[in-house]
Amino acid sequence: MEAAVSSLHLSSPGIHGSLRTSDFMFLGVSKPPSFLNPKLKAFAAIRCQSTSAKEPKAKRNLLDNASNLLTNFLSGGSLGSMPVAEGAVSDLFGRPLFFSLYDWFLEHGSVYKLAFGPKAFVVVSDPIVVKHILRENAFSFDKGVLADILEPIMGKGLIPADLDTWKQRRRVIAPGFHALYLEAMVKVFTDCSGRTTEKFEKLLDGERSRGGDAIELDLEAEFSSLALDIIGLGVFNYDFGSVTKESPVIQAVYGTLFEAEHRSTFYIPYWKIPLARWVVPRQRKFHYDLKIINDCLDGLIRNAKDSRQEADVEKLQQRDYLNIKDASVLRFLVDMRGADVDDRQLRDDLMTMLIAGHETTAAVLTWAVFLLAQNPSKIRKAQAEVDSVLGQERPTFESIKKLEYIRLIVVESLRLYPQPPLLIRRALEEVVLPGGYKGDKDGYTIPAGTDIFISVYNLHRSPYFWDQPHDFVPERFQLQKESEGIEGWAGFDPSRSPGALYPNEIISDFAFLPFGGGPRKCVGDQFALMESTVALAMLLQKFDVELRGSPESVELVTGATIHTKNGLWCKLKRRSNGH
Repeated sequence: MEAAVSSLHLSSPGIHGSLRTSDFMFLGVSKPPSFLNPKLKAFAAIRCQSTSAKEPKAKRNLLDNASNLLTNFLSGGSLGSMPVAEGAVSDLFGRPLFFSLYDWFLEHGSVYKLAFGPKAFVVVSDPIVVKHILRENAFSFDKGVLADILEPIMGKGLIPADLDTWKQRRRVIAPGFHALYLEAMVKVFTDCSGRTTEKFEKLLDGERSRGGDAIELDLEAEFSSLALDIIGLGVFNYDFGSVTKESPVIQAVYGTLFEAEHRSTFYIPYWKIPLARWVVPRQRKFHYDLKIINDCLDGLIRNAKDSRQEADVEKLQQRDYLNIKDASVLRFLVDMRGADVDDRQLRDDLMTMLIAGHETTAAVLTWAVFLLAQNPSKIRKAQAEVDSVLGQERPTFESIKKLEYIRLIVVESLRLYPQPPLLIRRALEEVVLPGGYKGDKDGYTIPAGTDIFISVYNLHRSPYFWDQPHDFVPERFQLQKESEGIEGWAGFDPSRSPGALYPNEIISDFAFLPFGGGPRKCVGDQFALMESTVALAMLLQKFDVELRGSPESVELVTGATIHTKNGLWCKLKRRSNGH
């Protein structure tokens, strides 16, 4: 869940709150990056909006030239011999930042300095360097200015928390996602997914009565509602019922999500201006929405505390989760002996899991369907597995293990569309980064305070570590890949993490980071991946899916996650084989 919102602060204000050149790095709808060609079928399906291509350096405008002069004067020597991508400020308008980072990665290598005006960033696109940052030296880095954006929403929740708070809360929260809890959650996943498929069936019945056999739906919106219902029940035992109804709480949750997105993509932090929360209409609405959610969460926390049944962690993990009325994470946190915590911290924990857990699932399901709809043979292969494993039954904890191809579709979707495309860290002390593949063998010394962009997007599509990096090939995760002489990288080996339901950073030696890695890896990764598997399997069990328009009509935008501009509009029909 940590990864799901890590990119919210890309456009946040500077360390001292003043506007700086780097604050123009907001993410928008884009034109295709220069590396596109007809061979890159999976990625070329996205049509992006921009009126002009990236201009060569010779044609850069006065603003670009002034920016680069300032860069060379103020930060040119601060990172030694590291390759430099002198960014044109104009490159940042109208195209997602991660597209430009990919272009510069191919040009300058796996570790380079990105300089805009007085501010320089280090961009990392290499698993050897990423492992050094996230696992081997995790506590030499923090989240930088992430808390500036997230603090009003998540407070001291697990993602933006300072190191001391994080260590304390991680010890308490991580045990809540234990095996018996996840097994019990499969029923939540199937019940909520069942609501969604039943809704689709009723719509199809209505269409059939009018002589039609297909319905058109925005599946991104439907997946968003489904994910909200699941996270509400699984985390704090509250049924939003958003698949079938609307309520003030549901509207407040979406309002808060939209505001978080707005703050991540609007480069002037006007909400910090005194009186803005009362004068600016959208800020008044945001604080109104936040109050509705907080009141709801406060009530749930009070109810949980009033019925507290204190126990040690081991006994909590051995409860009969399949048969108790409330199997939520909130119940676990409240009942844990010796983990007394104030209501505000619990509220921050729940809000963090609500926002982060919702975003990832909705996004991965959206892009999984987008990719499948362009590959009918892969849909048929997935449906054949669903028919063989499930028949007409709903998934169970055991059957999820047998839905291997569905699980691989989910992780391949996360490889091509990582959520988010960037992770951010800031060096707390002087650090020597490895040079990475084809980099300086002596590495690069970076001073304390250096901001680092870990480009998950570049990592997942690196031509050095992946075959056919831009193609949708779920089967790739079944094969071992040797390191091919890349010093410091162990290659891809599924046997490295025996029993794992999903490929992870251990199997790929940090070439694949669907949920981060190291100590601050997402605590809810298994929850999110299992719910995605269940939802996708139940959709394909009953329906055939195709895009309403061409793949090129699906426009891409980014904020907290990579998502569509106008929804993922699809045609749904009942399975032609009668399922």
